[in-house]
Amino acid sequence: MSAVRRPTNEGRWDDVGADRDCARHSALLVSADADLTAAGASWVQAGHELGEPVVAVLTPGVAAVLLPATTEGTVVWADWSEVFAGGAPAAVTALRRLAARHRVGEDGVVRLLIEPWAGTDPDAWREWQRFEAVLDHVAGGEPLCVACVHDDRRQPAELLDTARATHPVLLRAAGEVANPDHQDPAAFLTGLPVPAEPLEGEEPLVSADAVRDLRGLRHDLSVRTSENGLLAGHETTVEDFLLAVDEMTTNALRHGRPPVDLRLWATGDRLVCRVTDHGSGLDDPFLGYGPAHGEDLSRGGMGLWLARQLCDHVDITPEGEGVSIRLTTSLV
Repeated sequence: MSAVRRPTNEGRWDDVGADRDCARHSALLVSADADLTAAGASWVQAGHELGEPVVAVLTPGVAAVLLPATTEGTVVWADWSEVFAGGAPAAVTALRRLAARHRVGEDGVVRLLIEPWAGTDPDAWREWQRFEAVLDHVAGGEPLCVACVHDDRRQPAELLDTARATHPVLLRAAGEVANPDHQDPAAFLTGLPVPAEPLEGEEPLVSADAVRDLRGLRHDLSVRTSENGLLAGHETTVEDFLLAVDEMTTNALRHGRPPVDLRLWATGDRLVCRVTDHGSGLDDPFLGYGPAHGEDLSRGGMGLWLARQLCDHVDITPEGEGVSIRLTTSLV
């Protein structure tokens, strides 16, 4: 296969050196079922003719629209919930593993036709916005061609704007066209605003300054959450949240600069924790969207990755002369 050519922000096509005959990350913006059947089926057929495995991860309704337009045997149909139901950060890892299962040879290209459906809860949207930027970055460094379906009949304008900003290519029935609205994924990721958290204006349940004794802190957090009845009916969720807090506090002590301060807020429906240190922060905005050492979890370096899997939101922001990590989980 020849080197893939993809558009720059100026609409020119530049060689990227990978053996790909399709764009690394394209958006299929759907306004009618005909958009999906024309552009999606054409993209699938092109992969089939090139001998590239095509794996579709679509919600049932969208899959039902595309299925009649594809030739039998050209698509592997994966269960949408197995990839996306765990949330946006977990979906990045799930998609990489899915591609690895279907890859032919070490560097064989896999085509993924996916639908990153963010649902109707605005509180969840920013993680899916981050997902698109992270996937744009991931697909650029692996033998992947990812096409993302975004249906403007049910997706809010905010997420459609994200789709336009995070895909270098738009997928049409006639093929791939340059997307002049594409942004650098790192710039997009770091530029996303972090909303204020109302609970942080309240008195915290736990307040710990200059943390040194992790064992004592763990015990205190466990006791305080239990005393406040948060474990009742939410044992696993609360324990997962406290594990993420422990991982982020440990990271701050190991890699940041003292003092490390912690504040934890809790209500019957929400947990929020902010861990602050005085280090220089994280230089790589894509950290924590995959285990630091790939599939070998025994080598450590997975604290931020774990926190992203265990919490609804992980927000990293500058804090005075240091950096702050805010963890949020809903108990609803």
